[in-house]
Amino acid sequence: MPMLTILVGTMYGGALDVAEQVKPLFEKAGYTVAISEQPTVDDLAVSDGVALFCVSTTGSGDFPGNFVPFVRSLKEQSPSLGELRYGLIALGDSSYGDTFCGAGRALDELLAESGATRLGDRLEIDAMETFMADDAAVPWVEEWIESQQLMVAS
Repeated sequence: MPMLTILVGTMYGGALDVAEQVKPLFEKAGYTVAISEQPTVDDLAVSDGVALFCVSTTGSGDFPGNFVPFVRSLKEQSPSLGELRYGLIALGDSSYGDTFCGAGRALDELLAESGATRLGDRLEIDAMETFMADDAAVPWVEEWIESQQLMVAS
């Protein structure tokens, strides 16, 4: 079975909650799934070319504390991620204006600079509109798996 890693950046557990809710969808699609709460750049090599990021935004568009070392390593090591295809679920709060989903948007840019390819559109979940983030994430992931043809032939 191919491996899929869900890399989580979370402050209060919302992004981790989303990761746990969508994990069975990937298992059903034929993947062995690992959720990384303290992600490292090495986690990207473990995935069989596909990864999902679930990242919340803190403060003024900042990365959550657990995700800062990952971002720092990505910037310092500048690995070539040409093999990586990824999806991105960004959690934010639109009442913060310009910094809404800032961490997800910054991560998206960083991954693109490293040669990674985002599959489909980034999902941005607004805490002002969606009380339970997984209510938006689950249907998005179902559609993402199908539209990006990520089902593993059994």
